[in-house]
Amino acid sequence: MAFTLVVDTGKQFLDFKGTICIWLLIKQDLGVVNLLFTMYLYGMEKKHQKIANADLDRLSIEDYKKATKTPIIVVLDNIRSLNNIGSVFRTGDAFLIEAVYLCGYTAKPPHRDIQKTALGATESVHWEYFETTMDAIEKLKSTGYLVASVEQAENSVSLESVSVDKPMALVFGNEVRGVDQAVCNASDMCIEIPQLGTKHSLNISVCAGVVMWELFKKHQLIKY
Repeated sequence: MAFTLVVDTGKQFLDFKGTICIWLLIKQDLGVVNLLFTMYLYGMEKKHQKIANADLDRLSIEDYKKATKTPIIVVLDNIRSLNNIGSVFRTGDAFLIEAVYLCGYTAKPPHRDIQKTALGATESVHWEYFETTMDAIEKLKSTGYLVASVEQAENSVSLESVSVDKPMALVFGNEVRGVDQAVCNASDMCIEIPQLGTKHSLNISVCAGVVMWELFKKHQLIKY
């Protein structure tokens, strides 16, 4: 026959030709066929068994606050969507960033719509509020951070070429207008994500995830 059934019990591979299975069916030995199929499903189940939340070795909020952070601060420049704000907190938690700075009319925790996507990350990730994004930039520069607006701009640096030799503040802009031009002018650099499609536009929470992950990887390479 044309097909082959492979059974993986985790210890051995058994190769049963289709002719054997048909012979078992002719002999009406359905118990053996069912046993083989159960063994096959058991092997597949154990191969990619999902890990329970309790076994993920997640940090407590207290341990998170004590942990060595990735030297990144995320600055949200007048973000309107509370779901986007919550998503940034959750992603920031995953990559152990230092803080999220909320600026302008960007909403502040606690808020149930932020919580829907943050899932408690507003409790672990430190955050501060500034009336204007320029106020946040002034504080960041005075404490030695390189300020990088994530925006399509002249003389921008492609994300894969960004170095992480200094603590960095990443500015993400409004869903419609992007990062304010005055903020871009005040930034040390602009970072651009390479895109090849028709839109050249990403949702702010997706954009933040891409940039944080890329810079987090680079920090981990330096660390190890």
